[in-house]
Order: sequence, then C-alpha cells, then structure tokens
Amino acid sequence: MIKVQLKDGSIKEYNEGSTIKEVAESISAGLARVALAGEVDGMVKDLSFKLQKDCKVSLLTFEDDGGKHAYRHTTSHVMAQAVKNLYPNAKLAIGPSIETGFYYDFDIDKPFSNEDLEKIEKGMEKIIKEDLPLERFTLPREEAMKFMEDRGEPYKVELIRDLPQGEEISFYKQGDFVDLCAGPHLASTGKIKAIKLLSVAGAYWRGSEKNKMLQRIYGTSFAKKSELDEYILRLEEAKRRDHRKLGKELDLFNIYDEGPGFPFFLPKGMVLRNLLEDYWRFEHKQRGYQEIKTPIILNEELWHRSGHWDHYKENMYFTKIDEGDFAIKPMNCPGGMLVYKRKLHSYRDLPQRMAELGLVHRHELSGALHGLMRVRCFTQDDAHIFMTPDQIKDEVLGVIELIDSFYNVFGFKYHVELSTRPENSMGSEEQWSIATNALKDALDSKDMKYKINEGDGAFYGPKIDFHLEDSIGRTWQCGTIQLDFQMPEKFDLNYVAADGEKYRPVMIHRVVFGSIERFIAILTEHYAGAFPVWLSPVQVKILSIVEKHNPYVTELLNIFEAKGIRAEIDVRNEKIGYKIREAQLEKTPYMIVIGDKEMENRTVAVRSRKDGDLGAMSIEDFINRILEENDKKLN
Repeated sequence: MIKVQLKDGSIKEYNEGSTIKEVAESISAGLARVALAGEVDGMVKDLSFKLQKDCKVSLLTFEDDGGKHAYRHTTSHVMAQAVKNLYPNAKLAIGPSIETGFYYDFDIDKPFSNEDLEKIEKGMEKIIKEDLPLERFTLPREEAMKFMEDRGEPYKVELIRDLPQGEEISFYKQGDFVDLCAGPHLASTGKIKAIKLLSVAGAYWRGSEKNKMLQRIYGTSFAKKSELDEYILRLEEAKRRDHRKLGKELDLFNIYDEGPGFPFFLPKGMVLRNLLEDYWRFEHKQRGYQEIKTPIILNEELWHRSGHWDHYKENMYFTKIDEGDFAIKPMNCPGGMLVYKRKLHSYRDLPQRMAELGLVHRHELSGALHGLMRVRCFTQDDAHIFMTPDQIKDEVLGVIELIDSFYNVFGFKYHVELSTRPENSMGSEEQWSIATNALKDALDSKDMKYKINEGDGAFYGPKIDFHLEDSIGRTWQCGTIQLDFQMPEKFDLNYVAADGEKYRPVMIHRVVFGSIERFIAILTEHYAGAFPVWLSPVQVKILSIVEKHNPYVTELLNIFEAKGIRAEIDVRNEKIGYKIREAQLEKTPYMIVIGDKEMENRTVAVRSRKDGDLGAMSIEDFINRILEENDKKLN
C-alpha cells in the first residue's frame, strides 16, 4: 500500500499502481467526471498515470492551470489529426497549449484559408464525437526517430535528435493519429466540449528567420460552450479596441514600412505621451528620485562587464565608431552603474534612487512585431536604487506602493508574481536565496497574494512582476521589481559604511509603466480610445452653428488655452450634426456648441461624452469642471 496526501491535507492509502483516475473515483463520482489530469508531487500527469510510491496528489479540473493545459494541449492534437486527415501531405511541427488556447505549426504547400479553417473545425468535431482514447507509449531513441521518419515527419525527427541522450521518447496515439509528445493529455477526445479555430499566421520553425516559414493555426477550447461564447465576444471587443486601429483613427501614432518596429508618435500622441511622462516625473520627485539620462550607444566592453554580452547579445544591435566596437543599449542598467560609480558614496547617501526615461533598442523578429506592444525601440521608465542590505525591505515596499498608486490612477486591478532563479544565471546560491527571501518578505509584510514562477527571474536576480487587468479582463505584464547583487559586483560599486570600511551596495532595477510605448497601447485599448479628461489630447471641441458664432468660438479657445485646457475649434461651414458626429468619433470628452443664445449670454452649451447633454454653463463653471477633473485624474 502507498500513502497519498490529497489537496485538503488528508491522507488515504491505495494499492501500489493505482491510477490518478482511481483516486478521483474513490473521492467522488462527480470529481471523477470533471477531473482532467492530476498533479503528482508538483508534476502534471495523465489520469492514467500509475502511482508507485507515497506522494501528494491534486485532482485538476478546467479551473486549474494544469487542467486547462491538458485540455487545450489535447485539442491541439485533435486539430493536428483533422489537418492530417484533410491534407495528408502536411508535415507536423509543434502544437502546445498557450494561455488563451493552443496552436499548431504545419509545413504545407498552400497557406490555410478561412474556408480551410472551417473544414478543419468540422473535422475536429467529428474526431471529438468519436471519443477516441489517448494512449501513451514510449520508444527508445533510435526506434523513435525511425518511427517518425517512416511516417514522413522530418520536424519530429529533428526534435527527437535534439533531446538529451538516453531520454525515453514518449508518444500519444488517438485512433490512427500519433504525435511525439511529453503530455499530459485528457483520457479521450470526447472530453472536449467547445472549440473554435481563430486565425492563421506565419511562424518560422523554431523561431529562427534562418528556418522555413510554417503555417500556424491558432485556436481555443473551453469546458462549456457558454464560456467559449463569452471568450469570442471578448475577442470581438478586443478587435474594436485594437490600439493599432485606434492609433490611426485618433491620429496618435503609426508605424511605417520605412521603419518596421520603430514607432512614430504624432502630435496628439505626443500630448498623451508627455502627460504620462510629466505625471511620472512629478510622482518620482515626490518620492526622492533624481532623474538622469544615459547615452544610447556605449562601447562593447561595457556589455561584456555587465553580463549582457553573454546573456542577451542575440537581441542587441551593434555599430563601429572610430574603428571601435559599440552596442546600442538594450537596457539602461550599465549606464546607471557608471553614474553611481562617478564618486565615492557614504552609507549616509543611501538609498540613492536614480530614475531614467531611457530609450532602448532590442532586435525582435519581424513576425513578433505588434503595433506598440512589441517594437524594436522603446522608452523604459527605469530606476535603479542603490542601498545597504538593511534597507532592502523598505525600498521594495516603497516601490510596491509607488506602482500601486500609479495603477489605481488608471483604474487597473492587478496581480503579482514572484519569479525565481533561472538556469542561465549569475551569482551564488546564497546571494539568490537572500534576494528571493527579501522579495518574499516584502510581499508577505503587505499581505499580498502572489504566484511563484520558478526559474523565470532575470539572469542577475529574482523579480516581482505586476500583471494589470484591463477593462475587458485581459492581463498585461508591466511593472517589475528586480533585486540584484550581481551588477554591483561586476562594476565594483562601493559605499563607505559607519565603520569606515567599503562594502557593496545592493541594487533594485524597477519600472512602473514598463515601456511607455506599450503602456500607451494598453491604455488605448483599456479606454477604447476614450481617454479620461486629464489624459485626452483634446479635452474640449468648440463647435459653431453658423459663421457669425466664429468670433466667440475663437475667444473661448483663447480663454481655455490660457487656463491650460487643451481645446480645438470646428468653424467649418458644415451642419452642426455633422460636426458633433465627428467630435464623437474623435472621442473628445467635452463638446461645446455655440449658437445665438450662448453668444448673447456669454455661456457655453456643454455635451459630455460620458453624461450626455449637460445644458448651459457659465464659462467659469465649465473651466472649473475641467480643472477639477485634471487635478483629481478621474477615470
């Protein structure tokens, strides 16, 4: 007999070799019906997995990440089977589950069309209806390679060849379809309830531009049709809010063929950007940060010293100056190190908080570029905080409070994740342990719930990531706090302590917006382009009904601008209904319509984007309304 500790902490005894499914059935028939997979000592396994020793077991449903993964990974296999049934010459590449669904990459002569997706989806429904069991089997390495060669799957052969020597190669079979896969999977295809294929895109094999372009089909699946319907509605809403579309319509920003991945900010976009940067500067000054600016290009030796050469050079751009080798900075950190090192510091000088709106360049594959979300140059709202070890907790807490205050202003909810030491990292186990525990301590002292991402830290230290939730439920990783013992060591940074000896400072890297460009994209989609008054490039549109009202309209423009209110006028010889519709399409927060009565009484007739017709107001009352919304930063 073996002892199994269940999720609630209770311990039950089972025969050695009992499956996870049998454990579920022993608890309740209802749980056995909805269980999709199991977690055994932290590893997600099929329900058919046999338990051979004492262990901890959690049953996973669609509500759990592991359950979703098994569900959607199985759906990707169903899609691959449907593709092979319809297009036998298609070659299989990879087909993982992803956060919102799954995808599969295929090598096929002719790109998939929308009509093809409809056929594939019908083929998937047929396979699901057949309720084919998924059976796992393994083969020795050489047999596995020959097995896939015989099936005409060169990409699978390459994947097997690259697996570690001696590793057992696992496959999953459903009907006559077989795929190389580590699993886990559902017990049968009939467990899948609701599917939808969404789009096709090009994807280089293994993400390298040097390799062949494959066809990637994206899809999603849910345990209930109602959940799928809700998701499709959210996707449609996301299309309506797409920042690339709104950026053009509202004349905020654009990306041209002459500079792929290098965004242009247009006059109205610059107003929005400057408002964000002004707010950022004000808040940082209040919290004791000093602003710096470091060069975009620095010599190659610096990047060797910082560790970026060994860990990040594939994403960097390089140039030669006076026959010397230089790099365009992908990060601001090394420049911040040089600023700190310019003079000797006492412990009384610490903490030192140095902030920088620094332009960085990173090489992204063309297929990965996406509006302002994924670009090749962007401005990080960086800060580097240098401190003594006993100041770590207070400084981390200070950054958490700063980030929280920022996100509340924009109406964002968020969740927090703590990422720990990756495989490709610098520094000792002891340093990493101290740094990780310091971040945990700060989070715990704030009673903040957080998820741990094992092995997802930066190469120089663990980090806390802040994931925003926008108005339609999507999440975006923006703010981050990274604790670093490595850079101060590499740059030989010091401070003089009270005992007169020199010690290494500890360092925090942190961003709030993350990337100004990406944050503007997120805000554009969050607000659907209807920015709150304080952020709107144009706060008031003043419309004349006929030409004789134009002088008063111009006078109002001058009054508003003198008070710092961003206003535009529309004195064209057009019908007032047309002018109003245009202002509405521009998502202007307030419209003022000027007719005979308003001109005679020196009032304004106000229409609010949010509240509709507000009627007549005095000029002073309207100005006070706008200024109050500016000051309070109302959403």
